[in-house]
Amino acid sequence: MIDRQVLKTIIKRIKGPKALVLFGARQVGKSTLLKQIETHFTKPILKLNGDEADVRNLFTELTSTKLNAIIGQNKTLLIDEAQRINDIGLGIKLITDNRKDVKVIATGSSSFDLANKLNEPLTGRKWEFKLYPLSYSEMVNHHGLLTERRMLENRLIYGYYPEIVTSQGDEIVLLKTLVDSYLYKDVLVLEKILKPEKLQRLVKALAFQIGSQVSYHELGKTCGLDNQTVERYIDVLEKAFVIFRLSSFSRNLRNELKQSRKIYFYDLGVRNTIINNFNQLEFRNDVGALWENFIIMERIKHLHYYEKQANIYFWRNTDQQEIDYIEEADGKLMPYEFKWKANNKTKFPKSFIQAYEAEGQIITPENFEAFIL
Repeated sequence: MIDRQVLKTIIKRIKGPKALVLFGARQVGKSTLLKQIETHFTKPILKLNGDEADVRNLFTELTSTKLNAIIGQNKTLLIDEAQRINDIGLGIKLITDNRKDVKVIATGSSSFDLANKLNEPLTGRKWEFKLYPLSYSEMVNHHGLLTERRMLENRLIYGYYPEIVTSQGDEIVLLKTLVDSYLYKDVLVLEKILKPEKLQRLVKALAFQIGSQVSYHELGKTCGLDNQTVERYIDVLEKAFVIFRLSSFSRNLRNELKQSRKIYFYDLGVRNTIINNFNQLEFRNDVGALWENFIIMERIKHLHYYEKQANIYFWRNTDQQEIDYIEEADGKLMPYEFKWKANNKTKFPKSFIQAYEAEGQIITPENFEAFIL
């Protein structure tokens, strides 16, 4: 079994009155993770699944009396797919306020409304965690640095979903099943999207543009959607842990782009499945974009799992000067460029370095481990 980095942090948070909320896409390993920490739960344990209609009905018109009847003598309550349950935040609040002998752990395969349902009712009453596909760091801990280094090209093509990592030889078939089952089915059903073919066209357009600035207007023209619908669909895809947005950094310089954004994928295997391209790196023209997506996603996992606080951006100005990635932490800016092949000619824009007194770093396959481990 592959140990997850967030495991120790969750175990540390189990003791105490707060509920635990675990976000993550389907198939990233939430159920497996809960099994790993089940020995830390006080028994008996009640397990409920929000995908089941009778479970959802249990939480309608919830009162303290009904709540006690549901929980009974159980000391731990596990609620899977909690985002499917109306007013789940109020339900968990009732439990944490009235049944302090019961520990609540809720999971969601998407953040569709779940964060909104939980935030206000559970202010100060919950710990939140995100579980991503497996990370480079987790795989290094699992089978060693040398083995994972040798798998780097494979990860850029097939990604890090647990079933994909542990099923060498069947990656393409499994990825196509994964994309069909969760990417489109969950997004379409949960958001009641009426034009699935246009959503699929949008996702494909985004997959071809990783590492590039995106224009909602241009995407709309390509997909036959208006700007507002494009923005809503992108928001849905982000909440479903399919893509994430990186905003542009702007503070001092007059010619900085202030409203620009880039879009990346949570998992490169999913991205490559969408465009149906599983070619080896030597036969591809998108290696630079794959590398940039890979490093940024691995850095995000690192920041989250080690509970490091940083604002993240990219930078570009009207003169077409650009920096791939910037972190703002402790009052300092750290700019980074990501290059698949080391190039001594790579330089950071002087205007940025001088204006923000920042020192840039170039991340390549020769030195990336210090950045993400």
